[in-house]
Amino acid sequence: MTPQETLDRLYELVKKDGALRQKLLATKDSDNSVSDFCRISTEYGYPIAPFDLIMAGEEAYAEMCRSTNGGGENHPRIQGADDLYGLFILSIQ
Repeated sequence: MTPQETLDRLYELVKKDGALRQKLLATKDSDNSVSDFCRISTEYGYPIAPFDLIMAGEEAYAEMCRSTNGGGENHPRIQGADDLYGLFILSIQ
Protein backbone atom coordinates (compact mmCIF):
# COMPACT_ATOMS: atom_id res chain seq x y z
CA MET A 1 0.00 0.00 0.00
CA THR A 2 1.37 3.42 -0.91
CA PRO A 3 1.65 6.17 1.72
CA GLN A 4 -1.20 8.06 0.03
CA GLU A 5 -3.42 4.97 0.16
CA THR A 6 -2.55 4.57 3.82
CA LEU A 7 -3.49 8.19 4.50
CA ASP A 8 -6.75 7.80 2.58
CA ARG A 9 -7.74 4.77 4.67
CA LEU A 10 -6.62 6.48 7.87
CA TYR A 11 -8.76 9.48 6.94
CA GLU A 12 -11.83 7.25 6.63
CA LEU A 13 -11.14 5.83 10.10
CA VAL A 14 -10.57 9.30 11.60
CA LYS A 15 -14.02 10.39 10.38
CA LYS A 16 -15.52 7.66 12.61
CA ASP A 17 -13.11 7.71 15.55
CA GLY A 18 -12.96 11.00 17.44
CA ALA A 19 -10.31 9.75 19.87
CA LEU A 20 -7.95 8.90 17.02
CA ARG A 21 -8.64 12.29 15.45
CA GLN A 22 -7.64 14.04 18.67
CA LYS A 23 -4.46 11.96 19.01
CA LEU A 24 -3.41 12.78 15.45
CA LEU A 25 -4.23 16.48 15.84
CA ALA A 26 -2.14 16.58 19.02
CA THR A 27 0.94 15.54 17.02
CA LYS A 28 1.14 18.99 15.44
CA ASP A 29 2.31 20.35 18.81
CA SER A 30 4.93 17.65 19.24
CA ASP A 31 8.67 18.12 18.82
CA ASN A 32 8.63 15.04 16.56
CA SER A 33 5.27 15.55 14.87
CA VAL A 34 5.77 13.35 11.80
CA SER A 35 7.32 10.50 13.81
CA ASP A 36 4.54 10.65 16.40
CA PHE A 37 1.90 10.75 13.66
CA CYS A 38 3.41 7.68 11.99
CA ARG A 39 3.65 5.82 15.32
CA ILE A 40 -0.03 6.43 16.08
CA SER A 41 -1.05 5.52 12.54
CA THR A 42 0.90 2.26 12.80
CA GLU A 43 -0.66 1.48 16.20
CA TYR A 44 -4.09 1.72 14.55
CA GLY A 45 -3.12 -0.69 11.78
CA TYR A 46 -2.06 1.82 9.13
CA PRO A 47 1.72 1.46 9.05
CA ILE A 48 3.70 4.30 7.57
CA ALA A 49 7.29 5.36 8.18
CA PRO A 50 8.30 9.03 8.53
CA PHE A 51 10.72 8.81 5.61
CA ASP A 52 8.05 7.23 3.39
CA LEU A 53 5.55 9.94 4.29
CA ILE A 54 8.02 12.73 3.52
CA MET A 55 9.19 11.16 0.26
CA ALA A 56 5.62 10.53 -0.88
CA GLY A 57 4.93 14.24 -0.49
CA GLU A 58 8.03 15.15 -2.47
CA GLU A 59 7.15 12.67 -5.21
CA ALA A 60 3.53 13.85 -5.43
CA TYR A 61 4.67 17.45 -5.75
CA ALA A 62 7.22 16.53 -8.43
CA GLU A 63 4.54 14.66 -10.39
CA MET A 64 2.25 17.67 -10.17
CA CYS A 65 5.00 19.93 -11.48
CA ARG A 66 5.82 17.58 -14.36
CA SER A 67 2.16 17.43 -15.37
CA THR A 68 2.05 21.17 -16.13
CA ASN A 69 4.18 23.46 -18.28
CA GLY A 70 5.43 20.55 -20.32
CA GLY A 71 7.28 19.33 -17.26
CA GLY A 72 9.20 22.53 -16.71
CA GLU A 73 10.04 23.65 -13.20
CA ASN A 74 9.84 27.37 -13.93
CA HIS A 75 7.11 28.25 -11.47
CA PRO A 76 7.10 29.46 -7.89
CA ARG A 77 7.06 26.73 -5.29
CA ILE A 78 3.60 26.13 -3.85
CA GLN A 79 4.06 26.43 -0.09
CA GLY A 80 3.13 23.20 1.70
CA ALA A 81 2.11 21.26 -1.41
CA ASP A 82 4.72 18.60 -0.66
CA ASP A 83 3.74 18.20 3.01
CA LEU A 84 1.35 15.24 3.15
CA TYR A 85 1.45 15.25 6.95
CA GLY A 86 0.46 18.92 7.11
CA LEU A 87 -2.24 18.50 4.48
CA PHE A 88 -3.67 15.52 6.37
CA ILE A 89 -3.76 17.46 9.64
CA LEU A 90 -5.51 20.36 7.88
CA SER A 91 -8.08 17.97 6.43
CA ILE A 92 -9.09 16.59 9.84
CA GLN A 93 -9.28 19.88 11.72
